[in-house]
Amino acid sequence: MADKATRLRVLALYKELHRLGRDYPDPSYNFHGKLRGLFEKNRNLQHKEEIERAIKLGEYIRNETLALYSLRKYRHLKRMYPQDSFSDPFHDDTTNTHPKA
Repeated sequence: MADKATRLRVLALYKELHRLGRDYPDPSYNFHGKLRGLFEKNRNLQHKEEIERAIKLGEYIRNETLALYSLRKYRHLKRMYPQDSFSDPFHDDTTNTHPKA
């Protein structure tokens, strides 16, 4: 049986992953179903090393999901603002600061 601190860590991780799953980009992936299945599969772990390994896997999944969301936002912004539409007010391309030799 896990101690109370470990149990609270696992519950907090589950809640955070469940919240992150709301915005998962592919609705056919069934993020919540897979999440619940993983946590239920590991429900009866007894050894501290196994529990820590399962927590590390959950944290890895959390970090990868956050990276996926960041990438999705970056790609959206890149589509919204193409490279040609940026104009730098501090850099004027019409003036040549380097004389040709």
